[in-house]
Amino acid sequence: MIYSVNNEHREAAEAPTVADIVTQETGEDSPRGVAVAVDGSVVPASDWSMVIDDGARVDILIAVQGG
Repeated sequence: MIYSVNNEHREAAEAPTVADIVTQETGEDSPRGVAVAVDGSVVPASDWSMVIDDGARVDILIAVQGG
């Protein structure tokens, strides 16, 4: 299956969940300050068990403190 994360092409043998992708991208199972959208729709952390569809666009935003 093919999908993108923050406009970068990804491939997987099986469809990953949103949680799988967040863990791959952040290195953490339950990171704080992370927002996820799939195909332009925000996915609450309570729904990260959702399996993404082939061709999905996943956007991950990470809040950063500082100035």
